[in-house]
Amino acid sequence: MENQKEPLIHRFGEKEIEKLSLGSFFIIIFLLVVFGAFVGFIIAKISLPKNISSSTPAKKMVGIADKKTFKDQAEGILREGGIDGEGNFHLERPGGESQNVYLTSTTVDLSLYVGKKVRVWGETFTAQKAGWLMDVGLVEVL
Repeated sequence: MENQKEPLIHRFGEKEIEKLSLGSFFIIIFLLVVFGAFVGFIIAKISLPKNISSSTPAKKMVGIADKKTFKDQAEGILREGGIDGEGNFHLERPGGESQNVYLTSTTVDLSLYVGKKVRVWGETFTAQKAGWLMDVGLVEVL
């Protein structure tokens, strides 16, 4: 028996491989983008928390927790309205109107807490009409 060696490289059929037309290429790319967007949308829908309203504060404390800068503290029910142009909001506290703390804030949206019992930390400013005027830096919902 003769030991016949087979060639190391084999030739496949001379059939040409079909080329992908330019139109088919763009259709495939378009379908991949649409599919990716659909999958991303589904994943985002599944992972988003449900029943969160933007008008209801989700956090118990909001603002800058720097109690060295915002060392003054007051507690009461937050109401809209200042006094004679001083403050945009006020804290209603026991003892009547003379005990109100009038508030402004450049760091916290106080309108989200109107009607809620809160504790605020801020910096006291001198006022012309208000007995106590405070720039609020931190709000805690009680």
